[in-house]
Amino acid sequence: VRNAMIPVITVIGLNFGLLLAGAILTETVFSWPGIGRYVVDAVNMRDYPVVQGCVLFFALMFVIVNLITDIVYVYIDPRIHYG
Repeated sequence: VRNAMIPVITVIGLNFGLLLAGAILTETVFSWPGIGRYVVDAVNMRDYPVVQGCVLFFALMFVIVNLITDIVYVYIDPRIHYG
């Protein structure tokens, strides 16, 4: 059972990026307040520091989720080890 969890964890980790993009799309279409709508408004108003901050936030979240995914691999399958 533990061997079968590795692809599931991979898909969950990869879908996190889709959640970020989906948040931007959903908040824009339905005019919901949130970070996605904030990014779109900042781009439209050419507020570059806000855009840079949001891009940095999204990138850090993506890197952190990928790191957590790699750490979970080690706990689920002891045959996987790094360095």
